[in-house]
Amino acid sequence: MNSKSSSSSHTLEPSNIPSHIAIIMDGNGRWAKKRLLHRVKGHEKGSETVRAIVRSCREIGIPHLTLYAFSTENWQRPKTEVAALMTLLKKFLKSEQQELTENNIRLNTIGQIERLPADVQETLSQVMSATQKNDGMQLNLALSYGGRAEIVKMVKDIAKKVNSGKIGLDVITPEFISEHLYTSQLPDPDLLIRTGGDMRVSNFLLWQIAYTEIYVTNTLWPDFEKEEFIKILIDFQQRERRFGKIR
Repeated sequence: MNSKSSSSSHTLEPSNIPSHIAIIMDGNGRWAKKRLLHRVKGHEKGSETVRAIVRSCREIGIPHLTLYAFSTENWQRPKTEVAALMTLLKKFLKSEQQELTENNIRLNTIGQIERLPADVQETLSQVMSATQKNDGMQLNLALSYGGRAEIVKMVKDIAKKVNSGKIGLDVITPEFISEHLYTSQLPDPDLLIRTGGDMRVSNFLLWQIAYTEIYVTNTLWPDFEKEEFIKILIDFQQRERRFGKIR
């Protein structure tokens, strides 16, 4: 999934910047454990990395960034950790509102937002409303998100339209399906980055990443820095994307 090719001799090509990058931010807990710290400390450090990478994307000119912040499976973690994560999320949203506005970044979210605590939903809504007119970049937070749950929701939504006679089966195309996903207003990711070294996609954007380039780094998310991020982008630019065709 990752590339062993050296990118140190290359520079980032502005004409081939990904339009959409998705990131599985893995390794917060392991980062904390290595330092004999509580897992929450890893999440706190990871939020600093979020800030740095969002800034980097804005500087580089990447239009869309989607971060896997909290999955549907994460609800199964210990209640104390989930509560701490929700508190951290609320704190992060409040602290970043000004920076998002100053950098012309719009905040969006995908997932089962209704499952989030009411105060988190309220804060999320406030920040999204405050940044809705920003058009320099879109930051998408995947919260209470699961790829399979998204597909089930899409199937149910389309089935209702078929059952009610609003549409026929012939209109159901890949494009029609994409229009019924959380990401209907987004292009499919060009690049999926996973930190922490695990070689799996963990129920993230299952439909959308059909032809996405994948890069896995062993670096834990709290240690992930702009320099490595740029090296990954350079690696992406050296790949030949065929989308199933012969060139």
